[in-house]
Amino acid sequence: RILKEQQLYPYHLQRVQSLLIRDFLPRVVFCQWLINMIGQAPQFLRNILFTDEANFSRDCIRNFRNNHIWAEENPHDFFEGNHQYQFSLNVWLGIIDDHLIGPYFLPRRLDGDSYCHLLEELPIILEEVPIQIRQRLWFMHDGAPAHFSIRARRHLDEVYANRWIGRGGYVNWPARSPDLNPLDFCIWGYLKSLIYSRPVEDINDLRNRIVAGCETIKNSPGIFERIRNSMRTRVDACIEAEGNHFQHFL
Repeated sequence: RILKEQQLYPYHLQRVQSLLIRDFLPRVVFCQWLINMIGQAPQFLRNILFTDEANFSRDCIRNFRNNHIWAEENPHDFFEGNHQYQFSLNVWLGIIDDHLIGPYFLPRRLDGDSYCHLLEELPIILEEVPIQIRQRLWFMHDGAPAHFSIRARRHLDEVYANRWIGRGGYVNWPARSPDLNPLDFCIWGYLKSLIYSRPVEDINDLRNRIVAGCETIKNSPGIFERIRNSMRTRVDACIEAEGNHFQHFL
């Protein structure tokens, strides 16, 4: 009561990617480039194939404070964690226009060769995307070691020439910037909330839940438009923050 009278309210701290001082300028440069491209073509964000990988294990990091069971009596339910038998799946996803691409399941250890194999499969993976979108596609990935392999960069230079974003690309992707990637700031969290609503039984169950969760996201009305709006807001906020953290202002 005293806190309310003093107009003090509880707020949760946000967990963010650590940044180095040298990261600030590349983040601003990228955001300014993106705003310039949007100025020339207002629908430019629809042309970018944002991509990312994530690992899904048997035990997800869960926020137990948000896992409540409502009942007239305490059901004494519980959640099993830290299983002795562990398993996991590496998953690649992409977003372009109003399409969620994937899931594409990756090897346990992603190296330059296995990643380049994925890149070579992209024309097949993207078949569901209308041809007019594919013709003006910009490819984006972050600076992970497998992405920076000579083979992967050579492939992207040959296929996308001056239309790819990444470390060593035509447009540089700023390091440590998951806050600017829709897969990181939206999709992975949403997908994991769908997958881990109940304990995972085995690796096949995990795989099936990932596929089903992606279908749920694909059929979520308006989600891709909201992501594009959030992306534009984040780009503006990043410039306003001079490349520093900005999520607490959103």
